[in-house]
Amino acid sequence: MALPEKLVTEFDELCSHYPERRSGLIMALHRCQEELGGWISPETMEAVAGYFEMEPVEVYGVASFYPMFRMTPPGEHVVSVCHNIACELRGAPDILKKVCEVTGASVHGTSSDGKFTVETVECQGACTTAPMFDLDGVYHEELTLESVEKILGGLS
Repeated sequence: MALPEKLVTEFDELCSHYPERRSGLIMALHRCQEELGGWISPETMEAVAGYFEMEPVEVYGVASFYPMFRMTPPGEHVVSVCHNIACELRGAPDILKKVCEVTGASVHGTSSDGKFTVETVECQGACTTAPMFDLDGVYHEELTLESVEKILGGLS
């Protein structure tokens, strides 16, 4: 697999700002995940390794270390439930349980129909409106069990 020309152009620009080319690896992985299906496939890791003149195992080591990179395809909808202290104190464990119940996905898993991926994430900066989750890039705050059902039930 070759990287799309659009990404190669972005990476060339990105790397021009660093003393070493490989310093752009994490940002490049973010862009690949955004542009190439929401995850980092083995083929993508090989292509990125080629671009950065690294061994594929080095790219894998970085991609597998950071929790923001997905190593498997996500569901159609990604629900990222904040579980940091403010959300925890205001009911995040119950919200997470309800999210899993409504979506049919386990924590850090994807529902059998491929519709939902559920994950936990660290602070999303919405502490004053906790508990919250991010659904496909959109924050939903001051959640209740009823609002979770309403928000997610309309997608299933």
